[in-house]
Amino acid sequence: MEPSGTPLLPDRRRADRRADVRVGDLTLPEVRRMLVTTILFAIVVALFLWMVRTVIIAAIIGIVMAVFLRPLYSALARRLHRPALAALLTLAIVIVPVLAALAYSYIEISSVVAYLQNNQASVATQIDTSLREFFPWITAESASQRIAQWVRRATDYGAGIPEAVQEAIATFAVSTTIFLFTAFYVFTDRERIVAWVRGKIPRRYGELAHALESNVSGVLHGTIYSTLFTQTLKSVLILLLNLAFGVPLAAVLALVSFVIGFFPIVGSWSIYVPVAAWLLIFRSAPTSALMMIIIGFVVNTLFISMYLRPKIAADRSRVLNFYWMLVGLITGVYTFGLSGILLGPILIGLLKAVIDTVTTSASWRIAEPELEHGPAAEPAR
Repeated sequence: MEPSGTPLLPDRRRADRRADVRVGDLTLPEVRRMLVTTILFAIVVALFLWMVRTVIIAAIIGIVMAVFLRPLYSALARRLHRPALAALLTLAIVIVPVLAALAYSYIEISSVVAYLQNNQASVATQIDTSLREFFPWITAESASQRIAQWVRRATDYGAGIPEAVQEAIATFAVSTTIFLFTAFYVFTDRERIVAWVRGKIPRRYGELAHALESNVSGVLHGTIYSTLFTQTLKSVLILLLNLAFGVPLAAVLALVSFVIGFFPIVGSWSIYVPVAAWLLIFRSAPTSALMMIIIGFVVNTLFISMYLRPKIAADRSRVLNFYWMLVGLITGVYTFGLSGILLGPILIGLLKAVIDTVTTSASWRIAEPELEHGPAAEPAR
């Protein structure tokens, strides 16, 4: 028993003092235990990351969406006094419109595929006639044959969409499950999660942990906000152009543009370029086709994707400047795929946090004075 009036040392400070033991003071069994524990930890972490590699982006998006929708969840929880029901309603507000849009797009695309299957010859003839009209030097018979082959390939590709969707259902279902349960868990147990994470970080690493948390949260906020905002702008522009030029499936093409436009370079051009070709071939409207190309390339690809998105992300994050945000977005996508939209800026944000922390005058590697010598004495009054 400690003497009366002497406060017990908290477990956290005890752990910090144990961490101050010199390497030379360790016994051989303790070194072996540390080595075995470290190797086992590395193996378990590697296996865990390999296991969740296909759904980790769904978990990250679930966390981010839960943070963004926290005000809505809090309002519903105050009204309903049932956190679980409030979380379910918040998720339904997001999920139901997305599922409705996907179902609508699938139905419309299936109808287009059915039309192509039943009218391959007429479509190939129309393409051949239009090309000869606008490009008179195309007169070889082989050109007509190649056009017919392209139409057949496009039809075969479209016919394979339902099968591809069925094959992707399993992966989509798993990712959706992880997303929903992650968001639900963060909604209902946010305080306990934050307290648990902070309780596992020794005080000697507090400065580094704070820098990492601040940079990651800032980068995530800026990246998600800018991506959703700019994707909405690009999709609305595609929708308006389609409606103005009388393009069928205007809403579906806008939705597809929203999805594939997440890629900073390979994005919405794969929508407005084919639409321009359709206007040229099937509507004989070269002016409309040229306007579609110019507006899509200048506004969507150059201005919004290459400038506005990283600019808004950098301003919102208050962590990375425009250049490093642009580097994170582009290189992240081409290194990690779609998940690189988040992982790229996060990695650069983490690197910045580490560099900023270890180069400060009070390095995180130096223990706080009160951990070594107890609480500092109060100044004399």
